[in-house]
Amino acid sequence: MVARLVIAAPSSGAGKTTVATGLMAAFAGRGLAVSPHKVGPDYIDPGYHALATGRPGRNLDAYQCGTSLIAPLFAHGARGCELAVVEGVMGLYDGAAGQGELASTAQVAKLLRAPVVLVVDASSQSRSVAALVHGFASWDPEVRIGGVILNKVATDRHEHLLREALEESGVPVMGVLRRAADVATPSRHLGLVPVAERHADAVDAVRAQAEQVRLGCDLEALLALARSAPPLTDAPWDPEAAGRARGGERPVVAVAGGAAFTFSYAEHVELLRAAGAEVAAFDPLRDERLPEGTRGLVIGGGFPEVYAPELSANEPLRRAVAALARSGAPVAAECAGLLYLAKSLDGKPMCGVLDAEARMTGRLTLGYREAVAVADSPLAASGTRLRGHEFHRTVLEPGAGPVPAWGMVRPERRVEGYVQGGVHASYLHTHWAQRPEVAARLVASCADVPVAPSAPVGARRAPDSGGAPDTAGDAGVAGPAGA
Repeated sequence: MVARLVIAAPSSGAGKTTVATGLMAAFAGRGLAVSPHKVGPDYIDPGYHALATGRPGRNLDAYQCGTSLIAPLFAHGARGCELAVVEGVMGLYDGAAGQGELASTAQVAKLLRAPVVLVVDASSQSRSVAALVHGFASWDPEVRIGGVILNKVATDRHEHLLREALEESGVPVMGVLRRAADVATPSRHLGLVPVAERHADAVDAVRAQAEQVRLGCDLEALLALARSAPPLTDAPWDPEAAGRARGGERPVVAVAGGAAFTFSYAEHVELLRAAGAEVAAFDPLRDERLPEGTRGLVIGGGFPEVYAPELSANEPLRRAVAALARSGAPVAAECAGLLYLAKSLDGKPMCGVLDAEARMTGRLTLGYREAVAVADSPLAASGTRLRGHEFHRTVLEPGAGPVPAWGMVRPERRVEGYVQGGVHASYLHTHWAQRPEVAARLVASCADVPVAPSAPVGARRAPDSGGAPDTAGDAGVAGPAGA
């Protein structure tokens, strides 16, 4: 049985990431094998979780993957671990808009039968904290709030008032964190800066978070609460069974990584391997050729707008990607990958695979989507329904090609993306665990593709941990952080 905690909050901005990441690193620093998880579609927080624990951060998204997969995916990620820490999303009871508790932290906590620790921003309240905690603890009797961590506490007097008020709530205080600017993680227009972009700063931030949590929280009480979770009976999700491996030659599928392409779910690489692929990592900022023998290409999300000049300057790789796309090879591109395949991004030449121009805007496009494949592609058969997520501040003109990738059916109807030869390119981020046949279809499409030119020294196999390459650096900070 894996001991487990869900770290939640009344709202965004209360300090969930600081507390969850600090707890992961502090417990790992004590020698525990800690499994890190994140509720929802977020890609960036799991990078910090991986840095804290030395294990790939994994998402638990009930909207994309369905409620029946949450416990199996959790068990798969937590295999061999003594403790799992699950960071929530938004406020405890906030989920997919207009769909009740779906995809909320509360729903995931119930599916995992896990106790919840509520992180409360106490910076502008004293006695009212008791009413707040009472309301959250009593709203849904199936959600067990086992403790409170008070964040942004100003003084000893402030702490005394908060503790006194909470004595009557029946929810124990398991930690008090003072205001501390030095534990802030680097951020910009879409939230935190991914670990791969500012690794040294991220390491320092995680170490500071671990130290703050170690000094301010009752780790023994939190561990006892985690161990009080009842056993889970769900069998772990198995990528080998889900992927229906094909026999024969293992085609090379190249997966983009590095600082510009950090958005990827760990299960994608696992499903590609299970479907029979040899997965090879490459960095479009550094590598001038695709990995040796490449017959398929996956370019996930990230921040290409930050690195547009560098991506544009790597003309040899842009030519190699365009040649692979012209050959009919399967190319799956999501969001950042879509922009990279365009003619230009903010005026800088990109791969030119798609007849479209991309640019940065001030408008945030964010939210869950339900979509239907408009046409057959190496990624999905026409009519395939998937759920996904959009998260970007860029626009592509035109937003859809002659053959769109998706027909969006929720929350609004529109077409989006491009299907062109073997290319499937879209803004929509998807979690392939919901439909493992996506990976199998992509790998099967590699069969008749000419082999790409050999790569120079520097192209790398994707790490066995299953995550996107180079997102967490070469090592975690668990040891030093807990010292």
